[in-house]
Amino acid sequence: MKRRIKHVTVLGSGIMGSGIAAHFANIGVQVLLLDIVPSELTAAEQKKGLTKEDQAVRNRIAAENLEKLKKANPALLYTPKFADRITAGNFEDDLKKIKDTDWIIEVVVERLDIKKSVYEKIEQFRKPGTLVSSNTSGIPIHLLTEGRSDDFKKHFAGTHFFNPVRYLPLLEIIPTADTDPQVLKFYMDYGAAFLGKTTVQAKDTPAFIANRIGVFSMMNLLHEVKNLGLNVTDIDKLTGPVIGRPKSATFRTADVVGLDTLVLVANGVRESGVETPEFYNVFSLPEYIQQMVDRKWLGSKTDQGFYKKVKNDAGKSEILGLNLETMEYELQGKSSFPTLELTKNIDKPIDRFKILTAGKDKAGELYRKSLGALFAYISHKVPEISDEVYKIDDAMRAGFGWENGPFEIWDAIGVQKGAELAREAGYTVADWIQNVDTFYKVNDEGQSIYIDKNTGQYHGIPGQEAFIILDNIRKNKTLWSNSGAAIQDLGDGIINFEIRSKMNSLGGEVLDGLNRAIDLAEKEYDGLVIGNQAANFSVGANLAMILMMAIEQDWDDLNMAIAYFQKSMMRVRYSSIPVVVAPHGMTLGGGCEMTMHADRVVAAAETYIGLVETGVGVIPGGGGSKEFTLRTSRAFQQDDVKNNRLRDAFMNIAMGKVATSAYEAYDMGILEAHKDIVVVHKNRQIAEAKKVALLMAGQGYTQPIEQKVKVLGKDALGMFYVGTDQMLTGNYISEHDKKIADKLAHVLVGGNLSEPTVVTEQYLLNLERETFLQLCGERKTLERIQYMLQKGKPLRN
Repeated sequence: MKRRIKHVTVLGSGIMGSGIAAHFANIGVQVLLLDIVPSELTAAEQKKGLTKEDQAVRNRIAAENLEKLKKANPALLYTPKFADRITAGNFEDDLKKIKDTDWIIEVVVERLDIKKSVYEKIEQFRKPGTLVSSNTSGIPIHLLTEGRSDDFKKHFAGTHFFNPVRYLPLLEIIPTADTDPQVLKFYMDYGAAFLGKTTVQAKDTPAFIANRIGVFSMMNLLHEVKNLGLNVTDIDKLTGPVIGRPKSATFRTADVVGLDTLVLVANGVRESGVETPEFYNVFSLPEYIQQMVDRKWLGSKTDQGFYKKVKNDAGKSEILGLNLETMEYELQGKSSFPTLELTKNIDKPIDRFKILTAGKDKAGELYRKSLGALFAYISHKVPEISDEVYKIDDAMRAGFGWENGPFEIWDAIGVQKGAELAREAGYTVADWIQNVDTFYKVNDEGQSIYIDKNTGQYHGIPGQEAFIILDNIRKNKTLWSNSGAAIQDLGDGIINFEIRSKMNSLGGEVLDGLNRAIDLAEKEYDGLVIGNQAANFSVGANLAMILMMAIEQDWDDLNMAIAYFQKSMMRVRYSSIPVVVAPHGMTLGGGCEMTMHADRVVAAAETYIGLVETGVGVIPGGGGSKEFTLRTSRAFQQDDVKNNRLRDAFMNIAMGKVATSAYEAYDMGILEAHKDIVVVHKNRQIAEAKKVALLMAGQGYTQPIEQKVKVLGKDALGMFYVGTDQMLTGNYISEHDKKIADKLAHVLVGGNLSEPTVVTEQYLLNLERETFLQLCGERKTLERIQYMLQKGKPLRN
C-alpha cells in the first residue's frame, strides 16, 4: 500500500522543531506543532487578565516559536504564506490529535527519560501504522524504543535533520534492529524525493556519521592551531572556501553552532568508549576551550566566542579574534601564505589539494597534518559508522557544506599519497586501504561507482538513476564547448546548454554558445535544457564588457551587444524546439531574463531570482522590462487591475527585488504557476528538466507566434512620476535613482503614446535597449558598475 504524508505532528517547537515544521509546510504538508504547557503566567498575560486555563496561555510556547519561525532570517519558509499550514498547540490538550496524523516527529529535550515519557503518551493515541521518529543527535536510537509496542518499534527510526533545516540538505536515517525494511525505505525515499534531502542511512553509533567526522576534523584543528603558531583568523582563512568549505570555516562555525554544542558532541564521543587510544585524545578538550566554556564564551548565543564584535574608539564596529595564548580579544591582521598564492588560478577546490599539501609554509604543514589525520580517521570508520565510503562523503557535503567529501579529497591527492600523509601525522591507516587505487570511478553510463572495502569491487551509488551529473558525462557527452559554455548530449534527443563562465556571467562567448545550442537542437534534436550545476545559475551580464564599451563611448558596439542579447533571449522563447530553463541559486539580471523567456522552467526551490539592474544604474536590457510588460498586459481587464499589476512589476524591478525562493518568484510573477514547476532536490533538477522537454516534444511542440502587447501609454506614466516625486521628496531615493525609475516607467507604459495601444514585442525591446544605452552614459552608472567590479560582486542591488 502506498503511504501518503498529508499531515505531520512535530513534538517540540524549539529551533529544530520549528525548522522541521517549516520545511514540511514548505512542501505542502499540514503540520501540528506542539510543546509543553507553561507553568507560570507572563507579566503581559497577567496584565490581560488571562489565567493558566486560557488557550492562548496553554499554547503560548509553541505559538511564540511559530511567530519566531515566521520572522526567521534567513527565512525558514519558502514564502510567508506557508505559515498558514502550521497549527500551534500543546501536549496536554492536543496530543490526542495524533490519531489523525501520518508521521510523528519527536524533537524534545535531549534526555532519555523525557523522550521515553513522551513515547509512552504517544502510544495512548497513535493509530497502528503511523510513522514515529526522533531527531535526537546524541542518544542511542535503540534505547528510545525500550518498552514500546511491536508496531511502534516497526515504524520507528532516527531522523536526524541538520540546522537550519531548509538550507542544510542532510537527513540521516538511523534504523533500529526492529525497524521494518519497507518503513526504512520509505524514510529514505520520502526524504530525498519530497523533502529534497540527501538521505544517508547511518548506523546507531555515537554522533552518527556527519557529526562524528565533522567534529573530529574540527577538534583536530583546535589542537593544531597552537602547535603551528597560527591564530583563529589564520585557521579560518585556510579552512574556508579555498578548500571548498563554507565561509564560516572552523572557528566561525564553532561560534555559530555554539561551543557548548561542539563540546557536548566531543564529550559524548569520548565518553562512549568507542574510540581507540589513537583517536581518543583528539576528542579531549584543549585547555583554552575549557576556559571559554567556564567563562560562557560560547559564540553567537553569548555575543562572544572565538570572535567578538565591538565598537572602536571611532564608534565603528570591528571584529576581534581571541588570542588563544593570552585569552584576550585583539585585531588579528591578515596573514599571507605563499601556498595559497599558488592556487589562485585553480577554479575548483578539489584540484587545489595536491598543491596545498605540498606547500613549504605553515599552511602546507597544516594541510598535511589535518588531512593526514582525517584520512586515517575515516579509514577506520568504515565499517564502524558506515559500510560504504560514499555515505561518509554524502554526509559531509550535505551536513557540513563541504564541496567535496573526505574520500573524494583523498582520491584527488592520491590514495597512497594520502596514506603517507596520515603516517607522517603520526596515525595508522586501516589495512584495507593498501589495496585501493581509487575510491571512486565513473562508468561508461556516466554514473559514479564506489569501491567495496570487503571485495575490492566497484558498485553503483544507489539513487543515481534520478540524477544527471554533468561532471560525470562531460568527458564523453560534450558536443561543443568554448571558454564560457558547453553543450552536452543528455540522451533521448535532448541536449543541455551549460554556462561555465566566471560566476556564470553572461557575455559574448555564452550567447554564442546559446545560439549554437538552439541551432543544433533545431537541426538534430528534439529539445533543449539550459542548466548547470555550479553554485549559482547566473549572476547576470558581463559588467566588465559593458563598462569598457561605455567608457570608450563605443555606443554602436554596445547597442549591437544589447541587441544580440535581446535576440538571443527571443530565440529561447521563439525556437522550433521546446526550451526548458533550470535556474538555481543566484539567478540575477540576465539569468532571470533567460528564465522568463523559457517555454517551461524547472526551478530549484532554493532559487534567488530577480531583475536587479537598477542596482548599477540601468534597467533590464535583455528583454526583462519587455517581459514584465507583456505579462501584466495579459491581466488587463479593468483600470484598477491594470495599474496594480503594472505598479507591482515596476516596484519589483525598480527596487531590484530578489525572490528568496522559487515559490516567492511565483508571487512576483517571475515564475508562472500554469507552466513552471519547482523541485526541492537540486540534484534532480537537470533530470526533471529533461523529462519536461521530452514531454513537450512528445506532445507535438509547435513554435510559438510572437505576441502583441497592450501598453497603457501616458495615462499610466503620470501615476509613476507622482510616486517617484514623493519618494525623492521623502529622501527615500536619490536624484539618480529617480531618473532610473522614471526611465523604467517610460518603458513599461510603452513610451510616449497618448493612449493605450497594442504594440509588438520588438517595439518594446527597441525602447528598452534605447533606455539602457541612455543610462549607460550616465557618470553615476559608470561609477556604480566600476565599484561592483572592484568588489567582485554580482550584479545585485
